[in-house]
Amino acid sequence: MSRNAKINTLLLLVVAALAVLPLALGLGDGKEEPFAGADAQAEAAITELKPDYEPWFSPLYEPPSGEVESALFALQAALGAGVLAYYFGLRKGRRQGAATATGTATAEPADGPATAGAAPAKS
Repeated sequence: MSRNAKINTLLLLVVAALAVLPLALGLGDGKEEPFAGADAQAEAAITELKPDYEPWFSPLYEPPSGEVESALFALQAALGAGVLAYYFGLRKGRRQGAATATGTATAEPADGPATAGAAPAKS
């Protein structure tokens, strides 16, 4: 096994352990939702500190369940990742295209490719 393959295998095992261990050990705060988001934790802290607090705004859309909310969040993250990947891929492609164009421009004369030994074109 090559050195790169060993490193990749080790990294894959670390990522798998980071994903599986919290679920297997049941980490969380012990409440009904062990992995509550920051919004739920902030709401609980505000309610504890100031029970009569009235929010300024209400959500425009309230998902029917936590699963739908999680799915919408995952969709939002996937769309954002897709936009970023497209942008960086486009930049890399343009940079490679510019490098190729620069490389061919310096390798050929300004009037076009060399035609040594070719017969002149008939009109």
